[in-house]
Amino acid sequence: MPTSINNLPTDLLIGGQWRGGSSGRRIDVYNPSNEELLASVADASPEDAIAAVDAAAAAAPGWAATPARQRSEILRKCFELMQRDAEVLARLISLENGKALADARGEVAYAAEFFRWFAEEAVRINGDIGMSPSGAARIVVQYQPVGVSFLVTPWNFPAAMATRKIAPALAAGCTCILKPATETPLTAYAVAALLIEAGVPDGVVNVLTSSSASKIANAVLDDPRVRKVSFTGSTEVGRVLLRKAADQVINCSMELGGNAPFIVFEDADLDLAIEGAMVAKMRNGGEACTAANRFYVHQNVLSEFSQRLAQRMGALTVGDGESAQTQCGPLVNAASAAKVAQLVDDARQKGARVLTGGKRLDRKGHFYAPTVLADVPKDADLLNEEIFGPVAPIVGFETEAEVLELANATEYGLVAYVFTKDLARGLRVSEKIESGMVALNRGLVSDPAAPFGGVKQSGLGREGAHHGMLEFMEAKYISANW
Repeated sequence: MPTSINNLPTDLLIGGQWRGGSSGRRIDVYNPSNEELLASVADASPEDAIAAVDAAAAAAPGWAATPARQRSEILRKCFELMQRDAEVLARLISLENGKALADARGEVAYAAEFFRWFAEEAVRINGDIGMSPSGAARIVVQYQPVGVSFLVTPWNFPAAMATRKIAPALAAGCTCILKPATETPLTAYAVAALLIEAGVPDGVVNVLTSSSASKIANAVLDDPRVRKVSFTGSTEVGRVLLRKAADQVINCSMELGGNAPFIVFEDADLDLAIEGAMVAKMRNGGEACTAANRFYVHQNVLSEFSQRLAQRMGALTVGDGESAQTQCGPLVNAASAAKVAQLVDDARQKGARVLTGGKRLDRKGHFYAPTVLADVPKDADLLNEEIFGPVAPIVGFETEAEVLELANATEYGLVAYVFTKDLARGLRVSEKIESGMVALNRGLVSDPAAPFGGVKQSGLGREGAHHGMLEFMEAKYISANW
């Protein structure tokens, strides 16, 4: 594993070899904390993408035939290497992503766990056998790798989103092509270097960075040898990939946008709710699909909760991501900062009150002050789309039926947060909320051992748990009689 930014791999990984893109161009990577150039990486062309498919297809039969225990041991070695280099990886994430170093350390630990979890799952690919109801034949079901997989990951969790896809693909016996976001490619290449060190055979994992994501995706998904696409990102891009995947009827997993409600009932433990809110809202500075996006607080506790959250948010130390004192780093780029500012300005113009923050910081870097808004009207844009920043809009409610209607009034359904001391109500509300995940009296749901994913336009399929490996497998049914 490289020990500094200066000796990281920055070229494409194709067939086990690091090589510059055929375009000859490079992509500059900047530090969002100070807008300084960190490095430049190879810019892949469609021809490079086909070369990666060639490599993955050539390696596929051998990797699928590799005994599950051997695949498991390689994944376990990946986990151990990530633990060994945790601090280097965390600092790299902070440099290219801007997230606070504490958050980056947490991401590395979380990312490594996917290698450990799927190392254990790799040896548990079980089938089924039974008798048909008529008694005429046995029903034998076995699971086989789906095939060459195209993995597309976002910039907000550059290590965890890569390992959450690579680990189950390898556990299932699939080869893959990873296309990380151009904002944060260095972490992906660092993880790839660890995979090579762990003994992943040439061609099993290939990595492409490109300034033209659509051309790369079109080239890969037009190839009939590619049988899986797993994407994490916006719903808008997910729709485009789904349409493209339809041409070859490619198996799809989509982890898309969110608009998470955070519900605080009148009987909630407010200490617990505030702590949960800080995690659900401020993890990664709000740049997470699981981030609490809409705070619905019962009128009886609305004032106290709002004041306490504003006090906590306003006291956060904002600074460079790599500083140990930083609690909230910059947004990833200028466009993200501009979007957050526009959403807050829209809410203010429509009547929302700023309790803390509400402005960009006058300093180099893409910083926006942690913000709490009260009296947010229902037509405010930030209640209807992902904020992806450190902004908490608060809306009051009076009845359970009312808040359920508000929570479900969105095309998204990834995660929801519910705080109440009444367990029966908590479970009842959890069942009625239209989301793939619910955190009950908790501010965090992510766990490699749990099925992560959404409903409605928040996605298709699940990542993590045993479900995550099955996303990279096909069930084969054999009808037999003996």
